[in-house]
Amino acid sequence: MTEDKMKSYKFEKLEVWQISLVLSDIIYEVIKRLPKEEDFNLKGQMRRAVTSISLNIAEGSTTSSDKEQANFLRIAFHSTIEIIACLKLIERRKYLKPNDPLMIQAYEETNHEFAKLSAFIASLK
Repeated sequence: MTEDKMKSYKFEKLEVWQISLVLSDIIYEVIKRLPKEEDFNLKGQMRRAVTSISLNIAEGSTTSSDKEQANFLRIAFHSTIEIIACLKLIERRKYLKPNDPLMIQAYEETNHEFAKLSAFIASLK
């Protein structure tokens, strides 16, 4: 299928989904810098959480009611909180320093997603 014939989906236009893609890219870069011993712990947890954000925003965009969409957005919100907690553990275990440019970027983008999800959920009430 050529690019000009690809269907566009509602979620692709959502700013909160576009932010989730940027966040995902950043978190995957953080994951690359974690030690091997975290392969089945922090790395896996962070992959699942950051992926959950994008997928729940997308899935919620197809629902028939604001209440149902808000439920999916809340799941994405909780996954965003999970990413913040993982970043704190990374710092605590001294895998990356808080002033590392990648960590600064990760916190900024996570906070951006947090704020946008909060506002989107509030707008659906």
